[in-house]
Amino acid sequence: MNRTYRAPVISSASLALCLTLTTGCGTSGPADSASMQVWALEDAAVNEIVEQGIDAHNETREVPAELVTFVNDAYKQRLQVALGSPEAPDVFFNWGGGNLAEYTAQGQVHDMTQDLDDNPEFRDAFLPSVLDVARIDGSYYGVPLLGVQPVVMYYNKPVLESAGLEPPETYEDLLAAVETLKEEGTTPITLPGAQGWTQLMWFSYLVDRVGGPEVFQAITEQEEGSWNDPAVLQALEMCQELVGSGAFGPNFSSIDYDNGSASALLATGESAMFLMGSWDLAQQMENNPEFVENGDLGYTSFPVLEEGAGEPNAIVGNPSNFFSVNDTSNHTDAAVDFLVETMASDEYVDELIDAGQVPAVEGIEDELQQSDHAEFATFTHQLVSEAPTFTQSWDQALPPAEAEAMLTNLQLLFLEDLTPEEFAQEMEQLR
Repeated sequence: MNRTYRAPVISSASLALCLTLTTGCGTSGPADSASMQVWALEDAAVNEIVEQGIDAHNETREVPAELVTFVNDAYKQRLQVALGSPEAPDVFFNWGGGNLAEYTAQGQVHDMTQDLDDNPEFRDAFLPSVLDVARIDGSYYGVPLLGVQPVVMYYNKPVLESAGLEPPETYEDLLAAVETLKEEGTTPITLPGAQGWTQLMWFSYLVDRVGGPEVFQAITEQEEGSWNDPAVLQALEMCQELVGSGAFGPNFSSIDYDNGSASALLATGESAMFLMGSWDLAQQMENNPEFVENGDLGYTSFPVLEEGAGEPNAIVGNPSNFFSVNDTSNHTDAAVDFLVETMASDEYVDELIDAGQVPAVEGIEDELQQSDHAEFATFTHQLVSEAPTFTQSWDQALPPAEAEAMLTNLQLLFLEDLTPEEFAQEMEQLR
């Protein structure tokens, strides 16, 4: 199972059959000037929720909306080609952050700042750290569409208890736990090193803990020398120190996340901890349900680095996906109205919770308490609510070529085939 925002759940085969690179379901050509198109990824559960919002909109509004869905791999290319052309959608799905910034830089996205100011109840309904992911150069260009997915530290409760350990609150606690667990003959931390994005979780969290979110902000803004920032180099050194200490065991580079083996190592007690996104709960429920149902799965936030400049409650991961409005739409007002009336409505939020998501919305604790896996849902919502910043996964925020090079170089660094300085030099040369 991939990260949700990397490979969304595929809907029915019949829907998939009508999706191609150039045409999405629900349309056979350019947008109808009398209606507005809402473009999104193909995701059966979420699409149904969006359709319900569209139906409610269409019952009372003059400009009807229609949903057009695309498979993940085709979508980015289709959107890039369409924006700025007569075939562009009125409302479109995106990942926020760097992905959204590419379109705002070309003047293709409607600035929603004034719309949010005109609708303060709508604006204030969202968790600030999530809404800010759609904030580019001080202006807002989108609103959250789906639930939040922070990266958290999972742990096996019986394994830690048998070793006399508590979940690590500080980085020093983590290092001490690594030594104790090795003495117990347990792999301290699962790391699916066959995929670089799992190593990125460690790197990005450590950069944030050492230097704060401004360090990565400078990288995304292509500032010269930003990959050589002392916080970046220190975080890379810390990653290699973890490898050298045996924190991830001797065979981490052969462990794969997608086949479920990494999650199974935690569930069976072969490892004690696992840094992974909140989506891993679904992985455990699918493949290791007794581990969850017995209450043996624990979770906590990433450890605090006491001497670091970063905020202790800051988090990284997938803040949400977003809906934005095409700046050249003939139906800008109707598109904004659709978002304002739908994305934070009680009906939409309730449907997201029923689908197992944690909406990026304030004041839903009571509803989450009634949901499946209420304890984890409440923990996740509180984690995001208290976060001063929620940094988007770096491989989603950076341009594709730079992200791919970063992940490749990270794997080499974790294998100790690159030094931190060589990693930084390789990344700087891409500029």
